[in-house]
Amino acid sequence: MKILLAPLIVTLALAVLCCGEKGIKIKKEVANTFVKRQKRSSLYEWYSEYYKSPMEQMHERCENYPPCDYLSDQIGFSMAYNRFFGRY
Repeated sequence: MKILLAPLIVTLALAVLCCGEKGIKIKKEVANTFVKRQKRSSLYEWYSEYYKSPMEQMHERCENYPPCDYLSDQIGFSMAYNRFFGRY
């Protein structure tokens, strides 16, 4: 355990010295090379990313309305949604 403690302390000390006064500045192009978004491989994945199912839309509607969200934790989503928004 002591073997790992010394390098950890040195690393933290260097991090404090480097980042203490200034923030880390990275160019946008350099940052994009680290964080590249994976391309969607199929039409279904692309479609499901942009369009939500009706059930997911109902869940979000209930979550955005605090009384419905609270009641759904108590008695379940379907009964809470029916109480506040009618049948689905």
